[in-house]
Amino acid sequence: MQTSPDFLIVGAGGRVGRLLVPALRLLGAGLVLTRRGAGPLMSEMTELQWSPLDDPEALPGLLGAVRPAAMLVLAGTTPSTGQDMGLNVTLGQACLHAARTAGIGRVLLASSSAVYGVGREAPWHEDDAVDPPSAYGRAKLEMERTCAGSDVCALRIGNVAGADALLTNPARPLLLDRFPDGGTPERSYIGPQSLARVLRVLARSPALPPVLNIGAPRPVTMGALARAADLPVTLREAPPTATARLVLDCARLETLVPFAQNESTAPEMIAQWRACKEDR
Repeated sequence: MQTSPDFLIVGAGGRVGRLLVPALRLLGAGLVLTRRGAGPLMSEMTELQWSPLDDPEALPGLLGAVRPAAMLVLAGTTPSTGQDMGLNVTLGQACLHAARTAGIGRVLLASSSAVYGVGREAPWHEDDAVDPPSAYGRAKLEMERTCAGSDVCALRIGNVAGADALLTNPARPLLLDRFPDGGTPERSYIGPQSLARVLRVLARSPALPPVLNIGAPRPVTMGALARAADLPVTLREAPPTATARLVLDCARLETLVPFAQNESTAPEMIAQWRACKEDR
C-alpha cells in the first residue's frame, strides 16, 4: 500500500463501515482499518489491532512510518446497543488524542443529524441553533464540542442507504407512516458510494469547516426507497408524534464536492447499496 493512505478508519465493522469500506476500495482509496482483537498488522497495511479506549498511546508505534491523510472515526454507540450514550464523547476524545499523537493531520468525526431538533419543515443548516431532543443527539453534540479544533471536521450524517433502520429492518412488509398529504417520511440520505467519494475528497481538502452536513443534495422519501428496493410496504396513519420531514441543508457540502443528479434518487442509492453488499 502507498505510504500515505487516504484513511485510518476506526469503527469499520459497524453498519456504515461494512458498506463504506467496499465502496472506498472500489474507488481505489488506501485504507488502514482498526479493530479490537484483530490479527497483527498485515504487510499491505490494511488492518491493525488497536482500540482507542484500551491504548490510545499505541497508535504511533503501530503505524510506523505510515501517516494516513485522515482518521475517519465511525466508532460510537447508538440507542440500539443499550450502552451509555456518553461513550460517544469518550471515544471521540480518545481518537482525537491518538490522531494528534500519531501526527495524523485531519480527523473526520462521524456525528449525526440527531443533533438537530424535530418539528420543522425547513432544512437544517450547520449554523442553526440546535437543541437535540434525544440522549443520543445530546451526546453527539457534546462530542462535537469537546473535540472541536482546526484539525477536526464533525460530519453530521443523515441516513446512509443500506445502513439505516429502513433497509436493515427484517420485518416484512415494512410498516411506514402515511401523513395527511399521502406521503411517507422524508429524510436526507446518501448512497455508500457517494459517501465514499465525499469522504475521499474531504480527507485531502486543503481546509474544511468545523461542521458539515452529509447527505445527497435532495432528500428522498422512505416509500421511494422501499419501492426501489422492491420491499413490500404497509402504510399506517402517522401518529401525532411522527416526524414527516427531517432534512439537511447540504449546500456547504456541495461547494466542496460536486454531485451528479441521480445521486439524490432512490434507485441510485439502492443500486449503490447492492453493489457494496455484493462486494463484501
